[in-house]
Amino acid sequence: MIVVTGATGNVGTDLVRLLADAGEKVVAVSRGEKPVNLPAGVEHRQADIGDLTGLAEAAAGASALFLLITGPQLVSGPAAAQVLETVAAAGVRRVVFLSSQGAVTRGGSDGYARTLEFEQALAASDLEWTVLRPGGFFANTFAWIEPVRTGRMIPAPFGDVGLPAVDPGDIAAMAAAALREDGHAGQVYTLTGPAPITPREQALALSAALGEPLRFMELTRAQALSNMLRFMPESVAEHTLDILGTPTAAEQQVSPDIERVLGRPATSYAEWARRVAPAFR
Repeated sequence: MIVVTGATGNVGTDLVRLLADAGEKVVAVSRGEKPVNLPAGVEHRQADIGDLTGLAEAAAGASALFLLITGPQLVSGPAAAQVLETVAAAGVRRVVFLSSQGAVTRGGSDGYARTLEFEQALAASDLEWTVLRPGGFFANTFAWIEPVRTGRMIPAPFGDVGLPAVDPGDIAAMAAAALREDGHAGQVYTLTGPAPITPREQALALSAALGEPLRFMELTRAQALSNMLRFMPESVAEHTLDILGTPTAAEQQVSPDIERVLGRPATSYAEWARRVAPAFR
């Protein structure tokens, strides 16, 4: 049995479907804050990894776990070693942890201290572990849904700074491979798209996918920060803007890991935009 935490999120939703389609017995874990619409045969368990008792109950009987930390858990919560001990006691032997590329490129940032703690705890554990380090997500541009729908406008900072963001579906496919297949233990994969793309270029791709013009409006850093503080801790928002505005060479580099593991190129933003275009209509 495979347990997927964050099962209603951008990565978790695709991962649950991929595992179910592959015939795996899947338990989808979420905090219950979003509607749960799961494939047939998938069990839902409500839990928060900040509640170790609830986590133990959610992980009971599982051999593998997809571990995601979000929201408050990005900056606080039980010690990473305690979380891993809890799931190991429940029977889990294989863990795939969704980390972040910034954990190594911005390792001195307070916003990544918690993520690094989990990576280090995994390395020190007896678990069979794999770490996925994606860059930015294509799905971050879902923040444009309302302005696109209401004003045919796309607001974003740093309009001409390019980063090789990644399709959450590709992250899910990598997680599914590491959860189901041998040969990934002790591996750390950096996950990017096939090429750097700027917000302005993303706006053009989304415009093409929708078949109508969209106006790009460049935000100041202060304006972007104000928007981001509505749904993430300030330290996380600040280091995210640092990456978006002043990326390092490593953060702009395309990784071969998706193609090497999945045997196909990473998905482009244009492909992703065509797939999700109905959400913006």
